[in-house]
Amino acid sequence: MSKLILVPTPIGNLEDITLRAIKTLRDVDYILAEDTRVTKKLLAHLEIQKTVYPFHAHNEHKLLETVVDKISSSSTVALVSDAGTPGVSDPGFLLVRECIKHNIQIECLPGPTAFTPALVASGLPCDKFVFEGFLPHKKGRQSRLQLLASEERTIIFYESPHRLVKLLGQIEEFIGVDRHVCVVRELTKIYEEFKRGLVTDVKQYYEKNPPKGEIVVIVEGKK
Repeated sequence: MSKLILVPTPIGNLEDITLRAIKTLRDVDYILAEDTRVTKKLLAHLEIQKTVYPFHAHNEHKLLETVVDKISSSSTVALVSDAGTPGVSDPGFLLVRECIKHNIQIECLPGPTAFTPALVASGLPCDKFVFEGFLPHKKGRQSRLQLLASEERTIIFYESPHRLVKLLGQIEEFIGVDRHVCVVRELTKIYEEFKRGLVTDVKQYYEKNPPKGEIVVIVEGKK
């Protein structure tokens, strides 16, 4: 039976992988990976030997038809990203959509996604929220933030460390200086950090302490 299985992988601590995910990675015909080097390190840690092919944002359009054809020929294939759940701010959506068009069975295992623990431990309301992922770097960034200024639900962003201070400054400018935020850095890793407070105070902290690593920014909704 042809099947595509989306397999979440650890966002930091390699112990954060389910028994079902390990079994799946052992059983599939081959693995599609965002970065084969990262995936091969994980497979080595799990003592799994499996063929791994690159499938990422720069080649997914080019390889889409070929990959779907291979899966259609009675292959069971796993798709993984470097960390977390494929398709969430990572490649995956196009392949899933195309597999559905070709009546290929889709399965997604539960597992790590960075924004979930960041949100739950932020101290901000998590009963209702909106996930924005990465904002556009330039075009559309300001207008998106202005639109979110009226959002009453908690807002979640992903951001790179070298743009964090810029994002906090734009939240301050376009969403409001009175908003509480929580910046979550290096989840599940040795230097995991939660920095909570008013956006101005958190921005000043990171101006003095340039951040490193993967970052999630949780923003309080409009009161």
